[in-house]
Amino acid sequence: MIRLNRPPSSSWTWAAGGALLGLIAAILVFAPARWLAGMVQQFSGARLLLTEPQGTVWKGSAQLMLAGGAGSSDAVALPGRLAWQLQPAWPAWQLQLVASCCTPHPLHLQATPGWDSLHLSMQDGLSQWPAELLAGLGTPWNTVQAKGVLHLSAQGLSISLVQGRLAMAGRAQLEALDVSSRLSTLQPMGSYRLTLKSSDKDSQAIGLELTTLNGSLQLTGHGDWDNSRWHFEGSASAAPEHLDALSNLLNIIGRRDGARSLITLG
Repeated sequence: MIRLNRPPSSSWTWAAGGALLGLIAAILVFAPARWLAGMVQQFSGARLLLTEPQGTVWKGSAQLMLAGGAGSSDAVALPGRLAWQLQPAWPAWQLQLVASCCTPHPLHLQATPGWDSLHLSMQDGLSQWPAELLAGLGTPWNTVQAKGVLHLSAQGLSISLVQGRLAMAGRAQLEALDVSSRLSTLQPMGSYRLTLKSSDKDSQAIGLELTTLNGSLQLTGHGDWDNSRWHFEGSASAAPEHLDALSNLLNIIGRRDGARSLITLG
């Protein structure tokens, strides 16, 4: 008498499927924070690092570092730790960031991915960061060794990437206050404002404007993003009575043209 093997019962099939789904759900829920750290490092080209990560992808903390990229020895850590909470809220993702040193109130961001597109928006807010962090980005910041306070604010800021084209609405503003450098004996040299907003040439493009708020080192300039790189033209000059104290810095930050220095990027 020949016996044929019976196919697995439907109950076993459902049990196996349920166990597999449970395993996948557990992996997603308890995904370690180091996974997020790895993604951030890869996406930023090793310029933004989350070291000593703790917790999960969804709720955790790490030491934030700015670095000069792959193979660079330059890296500067933020005082204290950066904490995050990431929540899926279909079709968007909600992100909350808190740094004890730098965010009086949590920063809230929203990311909405789509087919061949990504939309990012930031809730209006203010944060302040030590300018010393910039030295971690490498040249020329590791030479300038800036000191001071960076105030970052956003008003109605949203950035969209659609089929490789970058567009922006609202504005972001960075104020560098009481800036000094190891390249000059004059401390502080001044305070400055960098504004990111819609370009004057194209309301959907991104424009950049640099102005001086006060100080003996005068910085001005403007630029825009053309979907491949930044183009920026500016100048730096010194008050006549402080030209000697700022001459070395003027030689470093741009091409010297008499008493001023011309800054060109892109």
